[in-house]
Amino acid sequence: MRIFENLNNHALGGMVAGLGTLLAGVAAMPLASVAEPAHGIAIYGEPALPQGFDHLPYANPDAPKGGTIRLAEPGGFDSLKPWVLKGNAAWGVGVHVSESLMMRSIDEPFTLYGLLAETIEVAPDRTWVEFTLRPEAAFSDGSPVTVEDVIWSYETLGTEGHPRYLAAWSKVAAIEATGPRKVRLTFTEADRELPLLMGLRPILKQAQWAGKDFADSTLEPPIGSGAYVIDRVDPGRAITFRRNPDYWGRDLPLMAGVNNFDVIRYDYFGDANAMFEAFKAGEVTVWRELSAQNWASEYDFPLVTRGDVIKAEIANERPSGIVGLVMNTRNPIFADWRVRQAMIEMFNFRFINQTLNGGADPRIASYFSNSVLGMDDGPAAGRVADLLAPFADSLPPGALEGYALPEGSDRAMDRAAVRRALALMAEAGWTIQDGQLKNDQGQTFDFEILLNQNGSAMRSGSETRQIVNIYVEALRPLGITPRLTLTDAAQYVERTNNYQFDMTWYERGLSLSPGSEQRLYWGADGVTTPGSRNWMGMDSPAAGAMIDAMVGSDTAEDFTAAVQALDRVLTTGRYVIPVSFSPVSRLAHAKDLNYPDEIPVYGDWPGFLPEVWWQETN
Repeated sequence: MRIFENLNNHALGGMVAGLGTLLAGVAAMPLASVAEPAHGIAIYGEPALPQGFDHLPYANPDAPKGGTIRLAEPGGFDSLKPWVLKGNAAWGVGVHVSESLMMRSIDEPFTLYGLLAETIEVAPDRTWVEFTLRPEAAFSDGSPVTVEDVIWSYETLGTEGHPRYLAAWSKVAAIEATGPRKVRLTFTEADRELPLLMGLRPILKQAQWAGKDFADSTLEPPIGSGAYVIDRVDPGRAITFRRNPDYWGRDLPLMAGVNNFDVIRYDYFGDANAMFEAFKAGEVTVWRELSAQNWASEYDFPLVTRGDVIKAEIANERPSGIVGLVMNTRNPIFADWRVRQAMIEMFNFRFINQTLNGGADPRIASYFSNSVLGMDDGPAAGRVADLLAPFADSLPPGALEGYALPEGSDRAMDRAAVRRALALMAEAGWTIQDGQLKNDQGQTFDFEILLNQNGSAMRSGSETRQIVNIYVEALRPLGITPRLTLTDAAQYVERTNNYQFDMTWYERGLSLSPGSEQRLYWGADGVTTPGSRNWMGMDSPAAGAMIDAMVGSDTAEDFTAAVQALDRVLTTGRYVIPVSFSPVSRLAHAKDLNYPDEIPVYGDWPGFLPEVWWQETN
C-alpha cells in the first residue's frame, strides 16, 4: 500500500540530532566559485558521494536480479499519463517507466546525481543550469534520448502539464541547445533550488505525442527511458511492469543494486480491508501497516505464524507532514480563525487515538514536527522571530507567542473543549439558537465532510469514517450536524481538484528539503487555480515571504529558520485538524523479499521500495 505522494513523513526523535549534525556539516562546505561540469549537485555544499562512486550507500550492489514483487493500491485508475491533470493515473508509471536528467539520493536532504545527464553545470549564482546528456541514454524502443526530447518535455510539461510543473517553469527565461548533447536553462532570477528542480523533470519521447493533445489523459502506454516497460494493463484493476533487459542505464554505478525485480505488479482493490485480505492470502507480497493497534493485534494469520511473512520496522529522519481534516476557507464559514480553532477544540484526539489506535502513535504537532525543521515550543526567537516580525499585525494568534494543540480528554466529551469552542464561536458571531448553531442572520452553521470511500494513501476508508463519525458526534453539543458524503475515487479527485468541498481528509508529506513546491501547497495562486495542493485555500503573505526566504537561503541555518517560521504560519493558521503519525514505517513482507541493512535518511520513501529491494529466488 503506497503512503507517498511526497507522502507521509515520520521521523525518529532520537535521530534528529544526527540530522542536525549533517546539516551543519553541509552548511560548512564551500560553494563552487566558478561554473564547471559535475557529476551531481546539492542544495547546499557538495554532494556526499564523490565522482566515481560505485553505488548508492543504501543499495546492495550484490543484490540478485529476478523475481516478482506484488503491491496493492486502493481504488482504480483510468490513465497511464501521470504528468497531466486529467484522469486518475496508475501508480508506478512515473516511477518505473520515465526518467529525469538527474536522480535523487534519499540518503541526503536534497542531492541529485546524473542519470540521463552525465554532468550538470550551474552558474555560481545559479541563474542558469546546463546538462550534458549521456551519449548512451535511450528510450525503451531503442531510440536515443535527444536534446530535442528534453526541450520538448520541459516546454510541454511547463505549459500543458499538471499544475505542479507550472510554478518552476514560470521562472525559466529560456531553454536552448548549446551543443549536440547539451541543453541550458536560463532563469528569470537567481534561485538556489531551480537547477535541482529542473533536473527532476521527466523526459518524454516527443515523437510519441506528436499531433496529440498532451493535456488529455490516455491509456496509451508511454515510451520511457526507465528500467521498466509496461507489460500488461487491466484498466482500473492491475498494471504490471517488466524489467527491460536492454535498459540503457543498467551498468551505471547509480543503478548498482537498484531495479532488481524482473516484474513489479500493482493490484487495485476496493478498499484497505480487501487489500489486507489479499496480503493475508499471499496475493500481495508487501503490506504497509498504518495502524499501530493492528500491527500489534492483527498479525497472527497463517503466513505470519509459519514464518512466511516477516514484520519489519524501518526508521527515518523526515518530518511528520500534515494529515487530518482540512477546512476549506473558500467557504465563508471557515474564513475566521476562531471558527477553525473551535473545530480543532472539538476534535478530541486523545479519545479518538485511544479508541481507534490504542494510543500508540503520537499526534502531529505541526507540519514539520519531529524534525529539525519543525517549529520550537514557546515564543519565536532569533532568526525565526526576525523573519516573522514584519507580518506581526497580520499573523494568526500563536505564531509569535507560541501555539499548542488542545490536550483532549480520555472521555468522549471534552467539556472544557466544548466551553472553549462555544466562546470562540460566539466571538465569531455564532451562537446556539433552538438547538442549532446560527449567526445573527439566522444562517445555520452547516457544512459537508467529503470522504473517498476507498480511503487514502495512509488511512483506510473504514478508519477515516470511524474518525469522522466520532468527530461528528462530538460536534453535537455545539449544535452542529455535518453532512457526510462518500464518493468513489474518480469523483473525489474531481471534486478536490476543483475545491468543491467544505471539509475533507488531507495528507501532505513533507521532506527535509522543502522548496518552491511549497508555493503549490500553500501559495495564493492555489486559491483559484484548480489542481493545486492548497486545499485549504490559504492566501498568506507571511507564508509566501517565508517560502521566498527558504528558497533564497544561502546557508543551512537560514534555511532551517525560514522553514521553522513557515511551520508557525501554517500551524497557527489552523487550517487542518491533525491526527497521529507513526515514527517508523511498519512493513510486513514475504520472507523471500529483502532490503539492504543500510537505511537511508528518508527511510521507507520513494526510491526505497521496490527500487532497492530484491527477492531471493533460490
